[in-house]
Amino acid sequence: VQLQASGGGLVQAGGSLTLSCAASGSTFSRQTIAWFRQTPGNEREFVAAFRGNGGSTYYADSVKGRFTISRDNAKNTGYLRMNSLRPEDTAVYYCAGSSSVILSSVRLSRAYGSWGQGTLVTVSS
Repeated sequence: VQLQASGGGLVQAGGSLTLSCAASGSTFSRQTIAWFRQTPGNEREFVAAFRGNGGSTYYADSVKGRFTISRDNAKNTGYLRMNSLRPEDTAVYYCAGSSSVILSSVRLSRAYGSWGQGTLVTVSS
């Protein structure tokens, strides 16, 4: 599956932003869709994931209660709604997909074979 992330931008602290991840192909509903983020000099950090076939959602502790991952299988699109944004949320956000992620690996970037190009989110204080 090919992925394309969009929706990043500049927002003030406390504000909200919604990222989108458009996927090609006919297997989207079976894909686990995830969001990771990365800042310069650091590894990609897990943010959230939504398992395919009606599976569960998972969040990093740092975003739990503020971010919501969702998906629209009819539109082949995943979303990340980000509320109460903080300056430390500033990063390039990547969406990722895989049809073969096991539960124990859902938070690991190496478990995903498809990646979008990244979209920059900047939160000003």
